[in-house]
Amino acid sequence: MLLFLDSVPYIIIFIFGIVIGSFLNVCIYRLPLHESIITAPSHCMTCGRKLKWYDMVPVFSWIVLGGKCRNCKSKISAQYPIIEALNGILYVLVCVVNGLTWVSLLYCLMVSALLTLSLIDWRTYEIPFGINVFLFILGIAATWLDRGNITSHLIGLICVSVLLEILFLVSGGSAIGGGDVKLMASCGLILGWKLIILAFLLGCIIGSVVHVIRIKISGAGRVLAMGPYLSVGIFLAALWGNTWISWYLGLLGL
Repeated sequence: MLLFLDSVPYIIIFIFGIVIGSFLNVCIYRLPLHESIITAPSHCMTCGRKLKWYDMVPVFSWIVLGGKCRNCKSKISAQYPIIEALNGILYVLVCVVNGLTWVSLLYCLMVSALLTLSLIDWRTYEIPFGINVFLFILGIAATWLDRGNITSHLIGLICVSVLLEILFLVSGGSAIGGGDVKLMASCGLILGWKLIILAFLLGCIIGSVVHVIRIKISGAGRVLAMGPYLSVGIFLAALWGNTWISWYLGLLGL
């Protein structure tokens, strides 16, 4: 009984996460098309039928419907339940690692934004400006909550992004995208300078390894979307970065 009661907050967090995940799917499809994510009703992408509330229950509706539209029986992408479930799982992971705190709430919202921009960037090679604005607002909130370390957050805003901006200008945008620059600025404000530097290094390493494998296996082109890899680096640094940095400094005797 006690174990169940301890699990209740995380069950609620998971449910909250999959509900937000349903909204993320709307953003992933509509933002690249410049469609409204607020006013336009949810509808089948094939027949255009307006969906009822019971067709939009996160994860479960897709399973009950067998992954098909109730009206036209066309297939519904498995992306819907995957993104919903993944967002819920990541929310729980953030809260398990960080505890039930306001910082965890900010990190959960950050994770949703990173998940959304990663899929959009993967498909279009663009990061919507609005998502970076949202992350910047989270950065302001994180800085206020951690105002005793405001200097770290302000340095985090510029320490990686300024270097990337220089690279962007020198290369004419061929080496790094403007959205990536804004992403690292916004998340640098959230995490502070130590974690954003670690996030950038992790993102570059992961991106290099994964993309080389993709080139060898699937013949992918040499142009890659950095947003997903930077997002993974940011996520890892947010959750375990301080532990890894302390461990590394301990090896150096610092």
